[in-house]
Amino acid sequence: MTRRVPTSSRVPILAAALAACGGDAGPTDEVQVQIRDSAGVRIVEYAGEPEVEAPFTLAAEPLYRHGANPGDYEFQFVDAGRLLPDGSAVVAWYSEVIVLSPDGTTHEVLARAGEGPGEVISPYSVFVLGRDSVLVPDDRQSRLTLFVGDSVARIASLPRAAHFGVAGIGSSGELMMMDRYPHRLWIDIEEEWLAGHMTLFDIETGALDTVASYDHYPRQRSEQPPPIIRPIGEVTVAAGRFVYTRSDRPEITWRLPDGRVEQITRWRPGPNLLAEELLEHGEAYNRTLGRRHYGVSDARLEEIIQEDMDRYRDMVGQPVPLFGSPFADADGNIWLPSYRPAYPEEGSPYTVISPDGEWLGQVETPPRFQILDVTGTLVLGVLRDELDVINVVVYEVTSAQPTRR
Repeated sequence: MTRRVPTSSRVPILAAALAACGGDAGPTDEVQVQIRDSAGVRIVEYAGEPEVEAPFTLAAEPLYRHGANPGDYEFQFVDAGRLLPDGSAVVAWYSEVIVLSPDGTTHEVLARAGEGPGEVISPYSVFVLGRDSVLVPDDRQSRLTLFVGDSVARIASLPRAAHFGVAGIGSSGELMMMDRYPHRLWIDIEEEWLAGHMTLFDIETGALDTVASYDHYPRQRSEQPPPIIRPIGEVTVAAGRFVYTRSDRPEITWRLPDGRVEQITRWRPGPNLLAEELLEHGEAYNRTLGRRHYGVSDARLEEIIQEDMDRYRDMVGQPVPLFGSPFADADGNIWLPSYRPAYPEEGSPYTVISPDGEWLGQVETPPRFQILDVTGTLVLGVLRDELDVINVVVYEVTSAQPTRR
């Protein structure tokens, strides 16, 4: 079946913002898309890459910034963050978990560095389960801590294999897991790609159930230097479904918790080649990272950075991944950041795909900004200011008139 899908938003998470601005999502410009079923799998295929702007955008200025004001928490990096129902935010980085008030003026340390109850070593993600309930996985300690308010409500063990990570929470409370790191060396393997695994974990019984595999890391030859840019296969969880992407393929696959493929979206982009203008950001970010972690003189640091950047410059005009690491918002929409030759993808435009697999448009973000979470009419993210100070910021979502580009 071929039908024409309007570019106006169908995203429930932004409905309030659109209604507040009059409820009109903009002109009725349309994009052709083919939607069909194949043995019970919904397939959404675009003839090209839809060039439409989303009918929503970020406000010009954030509601607040936390990180550079007197008395603010001093972030070194931010690894993960989520918004709570009251608008407050919970943010994790290398050794602590911080809760910011709804207006961003105050903060509390929810979990400090350590190995005791309620302490963390490597909190790589956070999950909000309710009004004041936060679940924090810690891969270094192979455990999961549930905080209710500022108290520890429960501690549970996670699989001790270091490569496992929690991608999300299933509707029945099971943990939906994926491979965060390669489970074995992928150099000189026979396969073109090292397989990763989507796995269900029962906290009560400790049972692991692998439901599907996926391409995780491409094979690397030992006689060749490791590539500075390579594609990767990644898994997130959206509205209780596994969502898989491989960054060199214009395709997204949704799987049910039992591993069955439920939906696939495909599109046909043009060549994605590394542009010279993207390198400036990558160099600036690597310099900031090096100052904090390399522990070398400024002269030696500059040598290291330029060696890395020379490898990037050698790839200008060559194909690079189509997008960076995706994430899912509170309503199950998938956000794909455009590829940037540095991590995180600061200042990247995000393409938004609906839970039905339909293209909603592209959202521009401020320079040096990375989105962490989207819920209600708020966007939580990290902003690195002109002095390279890390700020946690919250923006409101506003409407915008979509146009063809």
